[in-house]
Amino acid sequence: MLEIRNVETYYGNIRALKGICLSVAEGEIITLIGANGAGKSTTLMTICGVITARSGDVIFQGKSIRSLEPNVIVSLGISQVPEGRRIFPMMTVAENLDMGAFLRKDKVGIESDLEYVFTLFPILKKRIHQDGGTLSGGEQQMLAISRALMARPRLLLLDEPSLGLAPLAVAQIFEMIKKVNSENKTTILLVEQNAFMALKIAHRGYVMENGTITMEGVAADLLKDEGIKKAYLGL
Repeated sequence: MLEIRNVETYYGNIRALKGICLSVAEGEIITLIGANGAGKSTTLMTICGVITARSGDVIFQGKSIRSLEPNVIVSLGISQVPEGRRIFPMMTVAENLDMGAFLRKDKVGIESDLEYVFTLFPILKKRIHQDGGTLSGGEQQMLAISRALMARPRLLLLDEPSLGLAPLAVAQIFEMIKKVNSENKTTILLVEQNAFMALKIAHRGYVMENGTITMEGVAADLLKDEGIKKAYLGL
């Protein structure tokens, strides 16, 4: 579904991504783990067109999307849940969800997807008229994921969904990620510092350091790797 081919991305003269390559097959959960500043979020921003790769290519469903505008990329079937959630705090839960479906015209489909996200996160239905900024951190993350799902993506990009959340909320979020993948057949690329939780639910994983991919493999195998355990799992 997605291929990143020798992508280099810069911030000014600083090379943030140094020729990275990765792939995501349809139906997979792929996780990208690494320390702060490794280039994980930059990778997602490059896929979404927020940052344009200086060289290399980003291929989605067989076609290059490297030079496309972010709104066009969303219309093709890629949605991102950004780090820090970035919901609209002064807008209600309902309005935030409406924004997720902004590019869609299929009213019946939108209503169906709205009911689906309420089955995933029933608390959002109870908070439907509440401003997003008054929700708890966990509820805001649920809203951010639901807003992205309202675009009906084929590929969902998740950037640090566990960041700043209590352990119970983290467990709920990861359970819902698995559910979206298995029930809704949504392919997922997950950036996550909680390497243990990410590798537990992923099919495959990539390890990123200083703008390069240093390791890749089946997630279960990466969990057993001594270097991964020492560097990222605290074992």
